[in-house]
Amino acid sequence: MSNLDTSTEQPSFPTANKLKWWKPVALILGVALILLMFIFSNELEFYWYHYRANRGDAEAQFNLALCYDEGKGVALDQAEAVRWYRRAADQGNASAQHNLGVCYSQGTGVPQDYVEAVRWFRRAADQGSAIAQNALGVCYEEGGGVPQDYAEAVRWYRLAANQGYAAAQNNLGSCYDGGVGVPQDYVAAARWYRLAADQGLSSGQYNLGLCYELGRGVPQDYAEAVRWYRLAADQGNVDAQNNLGTCYEAGVGVPLDYKEAVRWYRLAADQESAEAQNNLGTCYASGKGVPQDYVEAVRRYRLAADQGHPFAQYNLGVCYDSGKGVPQDYAEAVRWYRLAADQGEAAAQNNLGTCYGSGRGVPQDYVEAVHWYRLAAEQGDVDAQFNLGYFMYKGLGVKPDHKEALVWLRKASAQGSEEAKTFLSEIGE
Repeated sequence: MSNLDTSTEQPSFPTANKLKWWKPVALILGVALILLMFIFSNELEFYWYHYRANRGDAEAQFNLALCYDEGKGVALDQAEAVRWYRRAADQGNASAQHNLGVCYSQGTGVPQDYVEAVRWFRRAADQGSAIAQNALGVCYEEGGGVPQDYAEAVRWYRLAANQGYAAAQNNLGSCYDGGVGVPQDYVAAARWYRLAADQGLSSGQYNLGLCYELGRGVPQDYAEAVRWYRLAADQGNVDAQNNLGTCYEAGVGVPLDYKEAVRWYRLAADQESAEAQNNLGTCYASGKGVPQDYVEAVRRYRLAADQGHPFAQYNLGVCYDSGKGVPQDYAEAVRWYRLAADQGEAAAQNNLGTCYGSGRGVPQDYVEAVHWYRLAAEQGDVDAQFNLGYFMYKGLGVKPDHKEALVWLRKASAQGSEEAKTFLSEIGE
């Protein structure tokens, strides 16, 4: 007889602990499957568009062009994208006409040709394409492919803005803000910025924040300015990141926080914002929010100065003048002061005047000193007003003119210049 298993013991099954090794494997297989589905989905879409496009379907031709333009389901090929955009555009597809205009405007897949870009933008805009109307407005505002015409730019922006296109609303707000093509109207500017900002457009949010910070078109409200700056900054808007940094540095609309200021400046500086590079340099020079480091300050100033930022050029000049962060070099200081002064930076003009007055980094030249002092003084620079008044009183670089000298000395004194007050006291005024 065979032995019967009469035991009541249940057969064993893998426990939950024993199955744990399957979890990461399943996760990897799942991710791989999703990726394969995505890849093959793009390829299937491409082949379907290709099939329909070769049979004259304009929408499929446009979508096929997008595949080539974005490298979706096929190797990126901008020349091929242009070919299919053109076939769709020739059939009147407005989206293809706009995108073909973009290709000509940027020189992608075709030689750059602003006139041809305008031609395609116009064909799409005439069909009511808001994105093309906005693009055509930009062409008229910048004079790209058409004679510059601000009023015509406004007309196209308005057509697109009235369709709710956020970029056009922001651009129309900018026109009202600057009085470009329309009478300046800050209230209208804020209204259009708000419409764009409410749609999440970062440039509209930044511009609306600026309106609140300056009290332009809306009651001044620093907290509200910070709110809009933050919304834009969180989207990576470089100007908003910089301005949010300045709010934290000054304690405007938020509690003063140098470290937070540095954080926002750094985010903007990492996007090559010259303004933020300069501001970050100032933080390193003063030790606000970071350990004081003149070498790093100079590095940041130079990055901004090389982009033509006038105040960074002035700051770099000061570093060479004082020997902070770099070996002292008066000639190099003069070079940077001059670059900033030529852009109208008053503090640089004053310092350049002082270099000529003292013969520091340049041959001494009182006439040239007076020239630069006057340019800065006329902009309200208090040090330049004192220096100009002093030189005029003493007859340095100009014929003595006590009457005009007193005008400048009193202006400087009224702004709190102790030097001016002392000198006026010494001459009995």
